[in-house]
Amino acid sequence: MTLDQQEALLAIALFAAFADGDKADSEREAIRGIADTLSGDAGAPNMTRLYQDVLLKRVRLQAAVDKLSNSGHRQLAYEMAVSVCDADGQQTAAERDFLAELRRFLAIDPAQAQAFNLQAEEMAGITAGPAAVPAPLPESAPAAALALTPSSSSSSSSSSSSPSTSAVDDAALDRSILNYALLNGALELLPQSWASMAIIPLQVRMVYSIGQAHGVSLDQGHVREFIAAAGVGLTSQYVEQFARKLLGGLLGKIAGRTIGGIGSAGTGMAFSFATTYALGQLAKRYYAGGRVMNTQLLKDTYQGLLAPAKQMQTEYLPQIKQKAATLDAIQVMDMVRGK
Repeated sequence: MTLDQQEALLAIALFAAFADGDKADSEREAIRGIADTLSGDAGAPNMTRLYQDVLLKRVRLQAAVDKLSNSGHRQLAYEMAVSVCDADGQQTAAERDFLAELRRFLAIDPAQAQAFNLQAEEMAGITAGPAAVPAPLPESAPAAALALTPSSSSSSSSSSSSPSTSAVDDAALDRSILNYALLNGALELLPQSWASMAIIPLQVRMVYSIGQAHGVSLDQGHVREFIAAAGVGLTSQYVEQFARKLLGGLLGKIAGRTIGGIGSAGTGMAFSFATTYALGQLAKRYYAGGRVMNTQLLKDTYQGLLAPAKQMQTEYLPQIKQKAATLDAIQVMDMVRGK
């Protein structure tokens, strides 16, 4: 894949990330930080410049598409864009319009596009729900507070039926968190587009299961709010996963055939392993402490957990590679569904 083709794919990823004009400032800042981080290597696309060009509309979507003459690269561009738009578990009208326009520019086969759309929506939990996590909190509860403070109904039910802190098996939770981190690290090493799509839904499932162990049941949307409150961007996380794979030479398609094998430790595994592990440990503290952390404390605690989690990835590299060698799409989809 040439430098121009890499830049085109990354530009389309950024167009997808910004397709929703209401994207939070925190997500924009996270994507800018990713662009700066990934722009250091000589011969690699200048992500910082691409970020500015897309945000300031100095480049057109059609111009990026025109650089992709290979049908496999065009299919990859569409799959990546759908995944970016689906990263936060929903598609806005603006994102649907963007994907329709991109589909026309790329001349993607409608049947092929529809098949991938359905797969992506199920993986992201937009339709029947990958984890089918339980019923949401009451509609009357204030949305801004749902991820950070229990509603009255949730509090009362928790006090009567939730296990005490001493009844929670911390060792079992730690093993579960580590397993999720190993799995997401392994998914980062796979070249297929579906692999990275599963990481965020699996993080949602992990956080939900930790809350459930402490007697707290929230729906998928509220779990995602918790993740965002901790400073873990959903859209930006997927953009980074895609960019690392692409720039690491792991991700590419030619005539519909995925190329590249299991990636190296530097391809992005440290990002997904550490993010997942730190997020799990944060959720464990949050729910065990009665959900009293404010947003700033959540972010500070998460950042404090992230550094040691990044160091752990070297220790667990053999297990991560071993897991990556055994994963397939059906197995991962079943994990996302909770089977």
